[in-house]
Amino acid sequence: MSQSHSHQQTAYTGVSHHDKRRWIMPLLLTLLVLAFPFVAAPFGNSWVRIADIALLYIMLALGLNIVVGFAGLLDLGYIAFFAIGAYLAGLLASPQFAAVIESLQLEYPAAGAWLLQLAGQDIASGGIHLSVWLIVPIAAAVAGIAGALLGAPTLKLRGDYLAIVTLGFGEIIRIFMNNLNGPVNITNGPQGINLIDPVRIGGVSLAGEPGSGGIVQVAGFAMPSVNAYYFLFLLLCVATVFCSNRLQHSRLGRAWIAIREDEIAAKAMGINVRNMKLLAFAMGASFGGVAGAMFGAFQGFVSPESFSLMESIAVLAMVVLGGIGHIPGVVLGALLLAALPEILRHTVEPVQMALFGSIWIEAEVLRQLLYGLALVLIMLARPSGLWPSPRREDRLMPSADGINGKAGDGAADSITTGAAISASGATSASNITSASSDSSTANPASGSRA
Repeated sequence: MSQSHSHQQTAYTGVSHHDKRRWIMPLLLTLLVLAFPFVAAPFGNSWVRIADIALLYIMLALGLNIVVGFAGLLDLGYIAFFAIGAYLAGLLASPQFAAVIESLQLEYPAAGAWLLQLAGQDIASGGIHLSVWLIVPIAAAVAGIAGALLGAPTLKLRGDYLAIVTLGFGEIIRIFMNNLNGPVNITNGPQGINLIDPVRIGGVSLAGEPGSGGIVQVAGFAMPSVNAYYFLFLLLCVATVFCSNRLQHSRLGRAWIAIREDEIAAKAMGINVRNMKLLAFAMGASFGGVAGAMFGAFQGFVSPESFSLMESIAVLAMVVLGGIGHIPGVVLGALLLAALPEILRHTVEPVQMALFGSIWIEAEVLRQLLYGLALVLIMLARPSGLWPSPRREDRLMPSADGINGKAGDGAADSITTGAAISASGATSASNITSASSDSSTANPASGSRA
């Protein structure tokens, strides 16, 4: 009797210790993430700004993971949805709409007069200045509609053919943004849209009030603007991870995985493949639209060069590097490819000067070299990513016969090929960061698995 009681006590104690160990790492990670802006403050605001951009990339990568990781649809034009969200913020929260009315009056006087009467004199002189919190759902809805429009004509396409079509869509959006400055000036062309209103929470501007030097006052506590945006983006990333996790374990997520594993078997099991694919495109795109709206408000400036093809491939590379279909792996991949290249850029030249007295390899060259090398090595050594899903059936792995050794459509191989393009292109995921920094300086289902 006493021996049985002893066994029960040991088992209880073991479970208790296991529970404690299980919570230690998440707790330490949470404390580290929350303390980062204050720890990095003595080294300058640039490090926190890099973290801000990395958090935006996490949102983008998690959105693309819905399309690529869950549904197995290779999308090389994902950055277009990011651009849609950013330009919506530019049109609806800056003086740009006044330029739209002015150019419309010059080119089409009747239409211009009608729009002026509809909008009013205040908007005609100062533009629309909607709150970013109204623009975010608009951006999610518009980007989601654009994602469904992209998915509709591509339902019969698979693998590389799907990649080519989505690539073309992404380039079309970028070219549109670059050329929609005439005859009616909608996007201001290559010059981009500036003076975008910052995010406001309870009347407090996260960019700081004019004359504050970028310092935000919250309940008597002062912090730099980049720190305020860091906590906002961190909260949005937590919400994105939560939504992605709920989607993955819902009926809808199981239907996507069934389609990814074997589309024919999924259809035979009663899954509406067409609707599920369209939903994947639309939901993934909406995440990109939200991230784009936040990027526009954070940066205060958007231009077409921030949404090039290489940026789209870079986001895909983040998903491939971390672990396709595994949410923590995707977060890891986004952090590595968004933050580490910038860290290299800030450290490699000073280290060379300290060791050799001169710069042998420029930071940009070394950054691109290491970026491409890391992707090639990962694809050779760990094709399922740095942090693949612990459940093997949740992984998307390249194989000779298609997906997971089944007679699939080769989507996994195509996805890996897309990541290889980014390695050969030698362009890093942080081009948005670089362009953004320069511009800001210049401008103060009911289905089951088959």
